[in-house]
Amino acid sequence: TPMFEIIYQDPQIIVVNKPAPLAVIHEGWDENAPTLQAMLEKQFGGKKIWVVHRLDKGTTGVMVFARTPAAHRHLNTQFERHEVEKIYHAIVEGEPEWDQYSAKHALHANVGRKHRTVVDKHRGKPSETAFCVLKRWQDSAWIEAKPITGRTHQIRVHLAASHFPIIGDTLYGA
Repeated sequence: TPMFEIIYQDPQIIVVNKPAPLAVIHEGWDENAPTLQAMLEKQFGGKKIWVVHRLDKGTTGVMVFARTPAAHRHLNTQFERHEVEKIYHAIVEGEPEWDQYSAKHALHANVGRKHRTVVDKHRGKPSETAFCVLKRWQDSAWIEAKPITGRTHQIRVHLAASHFPIIGDTLYGA
């Protein structure tokens, strides 16, 4: 079972460093697979823990969970109003010629058997991600991504559509 680190907690919230490949919630096909939500509920004496936002199973990063219904409503409202700034880092294949770039591709989610998100200017929803190169190496770069909208797999798809897929991304990259 993957271990996780609690970065901060108080009576209202828990902030966790989520490891890969731990799922946040059950993905449907394996009800016995460990999830971060279930592990937190067990660690906190079986009390209900609310998921505020998610990260893909293969993604590591900081997540906020609510410990009360009121905290959950308050945090959800902040996310809905875009009062929360999310920043992601990734290492991508290739060397972008830009230092900063704004990807604006309409995205259509859950397409095909693999439930991929695809660029689709006719059926997709408007989507935008701001990118910045933090460091360059030969044939790769360290990218900071700030999603302006919040679509499924948005950063992964925007990077792949821009010809700089995330290294190790088997769904959208190599």
